[in-house]
Amino acid sequence: MLLISGFLHGQPPQPAADQAFSTAAGGPTASAARPAVQPLPPAQPVRVRIPAIDVNAPMARLDLDRAGALQPPPADSPGLAGWYGGGPAPGSSGTALMTGHVDTRTGSPGVFYELGALTKGARIEISRTDGRTAVFTVDAVEVYDKDAFPTERVYGSSDLPELRVITCGGRVDDTGYQGNVVVYATLTGVKQPNGPVR
Repeated sequence: MLLISGFLHGQPPQPAADQAFSTAAGGPTASAARPAVQPLPPAQPVRVRIPAIDVNAPMARLDLDRAGALQPPPADSPGLAGWYGGGPAPGSSGTALMTGHVDTRTGSPGVFYELGALTKGARIEISRTDGRTAVFTVDAVEVYDKDAFPTERVYGSSDLPELRVITCGGRVDDTGYQGNVVVYATLTGVKQPNGPVR
């Protein structure tokens, strides 16, 4: 989400080809094969945890800019994740959108620096103001050039409780990242307050 001047920690990981949707699966609708989990009523998300890449971060509501693009979290808060407040809440029916910085202008890592290293089957947990935790399972991790970004595939609505996590990635030139890493995930469980996953 930021243009960078250098990689203090090396270039962020990029998704492996085998983590993309298979041609046979046909894309995001492949998640429909998972066991159904009842969607949750709307509630604001407050924290995201992705154990596989050591993410444990607060969340803030994001809006669209005047051009209709999703605004990233503030540049001075690289450890903050954001969700699009004008769309479905994570865990509710539909496609919830979450984003965050991959790094800073100085090359320091942002909240989603390791996002490209996620693999199918990884868990994403989002704590909500209603006390429930929405538990998502990663279906695929893909990277797209910005000039070939599949808007409908990524942002299109769904009848299922789904999640997209987006950050910068792909090719880098002197103007910054030329692509985006996108994680596709589906709700597969719910943690009740002080209770087990169901």
